[in-house]
Amino acid sequence: MEIEVIKESKLELEMTIHGENHSLCNVLRKYLMEDDDVEYAVYAIDHPLTGEPNMTIKTKRSKRPRNSLQKAAERLKAETAEFRELIELNVE
Repeated sequence: MEIEVIKESKLELEMTIHGENHSLCNVLRKYLMEDDDVEYAVYAIDHPLTGEPNMTIKTKRSKRPRNSLQKAAERLKAETAEFRELIELNVE
């Protein structure tokens, strides 16, 4: 996965997430929207077969969008690890 920053300001981050699809973007958007510092987080994929997701994060109260994205990614990583452990317990 590669992230290309399209536009960045103090309160807004627009990026393309190369090599990803709705699976990652939808859960990131969900976690971002649960963050009180985020005003909105949206993404769009122009073409369902060949498009790549463009995501925009806008924060409020002088919070940096990169920090909110980092928190969302860490939460996703932790929950993925927990899910993997549950699967491994039930397979054995």
